[in-house]
Amino acid sequence: MNMNYTAEELAFRDEVRAFLDEKLPADIAAKVKSFRPLTKADHQRWQKILSAQGWYATHWPEEYGGVKWSPVQKHIWDEESSRYGVPRSVPFGVNMVAPVIIKFGNEEQKQTYLPRILSGEDWWCQGYSEPGAGSDLASLKTRAVREGDHYIVNGQKTWTTLGQHANMIFCLVRTNTEVKAQEGISFLLIDMNTPGISVRPIITLDGEHEVNEVFFEDVKVPVENLVGEEDKGWTYAKYLLTYERTGLAGIGLSKAALSHLKQLASRRIKNGRPLIEDPTFSQRIAKIEIDLTAAAISNLRIIASVEGGGVPGAESSMLKVRGTEIRQAINDLARRAIGPYALPFVEEELADGFDGDYLLDELAAPLSANYFNNRKLSIFGGSNEIQKNIVSKMILGL
Repeated sequence: MNMNYTAEELAFRDEVRAFLDEKLPADIAAKVKSFRPLTKADHQRWQKILSAQGWYATHWPEEYGGVKWSPVQKHIWDEESSRYGVPRSVPFGVNMVAPVIIKFGNEEQKQTYLPRILSGEDWWCQGYSEPGAGSDLASLKTRAVREGDHYIVNGQKTWTTLGQHANMIFCLVRTNTEVKAQEGISFLLIDMNTPGISVRPIITLDGEHEVNEVFFEDVKVPVENLVGEEDKGWTYAKYLLTYERTGLAGIGLSKAALSHLKQLASRRIKNGRPLIEDPTFSQRIAKIEIDLTAAAISNLRIIASVEGGGVPGAESSMLKVRGTEIRQAINDLARRAIGPYALPFVEEELADGFDGDYLLDELAAPLSANYFNNRKLSIFGGSNEIQKNIVSKMILGL
C-alpha cells in the first residue's frame, strides 16, 4: 500500500487541525496531556462539540448519524487528536454497543438507542467480566430466566468501567445451561435504574474510582431488550470485541506518550547532562520508536484492508497485543526517567496548579498513577495471552 497521504488526505488533516485549534477546550486538553483524570462533565462537553461537528460516530453508517470517513481519515483523526490532547471517547456506547445494535439489533432498537448515544442522553457501560469469568468469558454465571415478557436477571459483573456514571449497561447473560457454554449466552440491554441493580466502587492502584462491581438481584428486563436471537450472544460479543481490541492498539496515544517521554528526558538532568543524551537511555527510546513505527504501518495496512466495510478479524488481536505492549513500555521508561520523582500518591503534587518542582508539576506528577493504571492494558479486552492464542490459530494456523 502507499504509505504517503494523498492531497485529499492532507487537506483533511488540515481541516482536523483547524477544528481542534478552534474548538478543543484548553482545560480539557491540558488534563489529557498531563494524564489527569477527566470528569463526566468533561466527556459530555467534548461529546457535544464533536456531535455538533458531526464527527462523533466516525464508523457508523451515515443513515444512523455517522460520518463517512475512510480508514486513512480515521487514522489521521486518531493521530491528530492524540497529539492535540483530545479525550478518547468513552467507547461503550458509540464504539461498542452501537455497532452490535446496528448489525444485529431490530429497527426499533436502532431507532431507540442510536439517537440517544449520539446526543449523550445515554451513558453506557459494559457487563462482560465476572469474578470467575474474565479472559475465559464463556464461563460467565449471570443468569437470565424468561418469565412471560421479561427476563429475570441474577448475578454479578466486575471491572465495570465508569459504571458509576452509566444509566444503561449491555450484558452477556446465560439463558441456557443445557448446551455448550458459548451457545447458551444472550446479549441484553439493561436500564441501570431498574430495581435490583446495585453498584459498588473498586478503587484501583492509581487511587481512582474508575471501575466497579455491579450486582443483579431479580432484575426484570423486558424481552424486547434482547439483541438478536436468544442464546446467540457469543457471536455478538465476539463482533463487539474486534472493535474494542482494534481501538486498544492506541497508536496515536503511544505517539503522544513517546513525545511526552522525549520532553521529559530532555529536561531530566543526570550526571550533568540531559537524560536523553545517555546512550543506554536513548537506545531504549529508539527501540520503542522503531516498534511503534512498525505497529503504525501494520495498523494502516489492516485498516486499509477493510476499507470496503466490516472490521478486522484476528488481526485485531495482533494489534491489541503489540499496541498495549508498546504503551506499557513507554509508561515504564517514563517512570524510570523521572527516578525519585516517581513516588506515587502525593496528593498535593497531583493537584492542578501545584507550585513545586517543574518536573513534578508539569511533566512527572501524574506518571506513576498512569503507569499503574495502564498495567491493565494487557489484560482487559481479552488478555494478551488469549490474543496470542487467537493469532496462532487464526493467522498462523498452528
